[in-house]
Amino acid sequence: MGVHMLRRCVAAVAAVAAGLVAVAPAAAAPADPLARFSGQHLDWKSCGNKDLDPAGARCAEVTVPLDYADPAGRTLAVAISRIPATDARHRRGILLFNPGGPGAGGLAMPARPNALAPEVRSRYDLIGFDPRGVGRSAPVNCGWKPPTAMMSAGFDQTGFARDAVYFGGVAASCLAVDGARIRHITTRNTARDMDLIRAVLGERTLNYYGVSYGTYLGTVYLQMFGDRADRVLLDSAMDPDATGVGYMGMANEIALDDWARWVSAHDGEYHLGATVPAVRATLAELQRKVARRPMPWQNFFLDEHQLPPLLFAFVRDFRVNDLLAKAIRQIAVTPDGAPLRVDGPVQDFLIGQMALDNPAFFAVSCGDHEFPHDPQWYWRDIESHRATEPVFGPMVRSVSPCAWWPAPTESPTAVGNSRPVLITQSTMDTRTPYHGAVALHHKLTGSRLVTLRDVRIHGAFRPGLSRCLNDTVNAYFRTGALPPSDRTCTL
Repeated sequence: MGVHMLRRCVAAVAAVAAGLVAVAPAAAAPADPLARFSGQHLDWKSCGNKDLDPAGARCAEVTVPLDYADPAGRTLAVAISRIPATDARHRRGILLFNPGGPGAGGLAMPARPNALAPEVRSRYDLIGFDPRGVGRSAPVNCGWKPPTAMMSAGFDQTGFARDAVYFGGVAASCLAVDGARIRHITTRNTARDMDLIRAVLGERTLNYYGVSYGTYLGTVYLQMFGDRADRVLLDSAMDPDATGVGYMGMANEIALDDWARWVSAHDGEYHLGATVPAVRATLAELQRKVARRPMPWQNFFLDEHQLPPLLFAFVRDFRVNDLLAKAIRQIAVTPDGAPLRVDGPVQDFLIGQMALDNPAFFAVSCGDHEFPHDPQWYWRDIESHRATEPVFGPMVRSVSPCAWWPAPTESPTAVGNSRPVLITQSTMDTRTPYHGAVALHHKLTGSRLVTLRDVRIHGAFRPGLSRCLNDTVNAYFRTGALPPSDRTCTL
């Protein structure tokens, strides 16, 4: 597809989107516009969840405004869960969780509180919730289900144009379902929902534990409602000024080299190359192989657009080096065009990592920041970084539905305050690169940064990973005292 035809497709999709997003003017606000929401009574019921119910959790729905500028208008139901504190004498209040995404549900997170010590958990009502647009909270439905939220642009403009038109259609489909509603599935509105949950539960403040994108959500909450935040953990933190175009590229190339060093040391087992360049060459040839004859796998075809997301799913965690090596070896020995078959653990991991709630991912990403609207801007960016980011640059720098999304309803949150928060981060994080955590640390002048050195993992606060880091986090939630200075930990 040529550039002129691509631009005509872009114009057509933009015209469709523009006609779907008219928003009615806000009604006059009463003196206390949120009174009917903050005073609501919750109907607590069984959660109907295999993790929450055995843990003694109960679930309810909190009614929130779709548009906080129009509280008399449409509403949404946000699903929450609660596991009550068992140490009433030392109860500290509520602790909200968010696992990231955007697009990941957090309703069951209190039943899987990661490395929080039992003594710490016992002092809080553990509160999970599915953010608006996700899971049980009025989920976004665009009428489509791609295999992953990001695809590589491939090798040339033909493949790039295919993805550009595809994602333009995705944007039009999402906006056509309910354009007025989807534009309010944003981080700022989710932060408002969090504060409304706090008010409905009768708490003066809330405590918070957010991972990955959940750190951005927590940062926005801090900026909007800082006096209502108590103890806050931001694990694998995002730079609040990062828009999402390209910022993960180099971190993932470094991670791929780290994996390639490991697998090259085990070449007798996997036969993927005895050096890092040799492993890289094998991966490049496999991408060309699936470009020539895509491999059927699950409900889609593995081709040059889908192989980099597969690598992206695995390189985030050094503990699955073997699973990635097995997956790549299976691709290598599968005949051209034949169905890809991988063993159970590999397939389970892949499905879990690539099954993000994509419509909500794009609703939040595109609704928070305005992205360039010229597809050729993305192609030029890919080409200018292809030498240094040969595998992941064409993926993280490529066009997405955000190129056709209407302008956000609000400006992004400008972050800068002195609230005391704890930031934990690995230096080899692939999803939220370390430099982003450092940038956030500088913007939050009252924060402390705990660095996990030389570990390729996303999510540093994990059971059995770093006792130094885990003890620091648990001490903070137990006492409220930050470390006297920044700290560096190892495995």
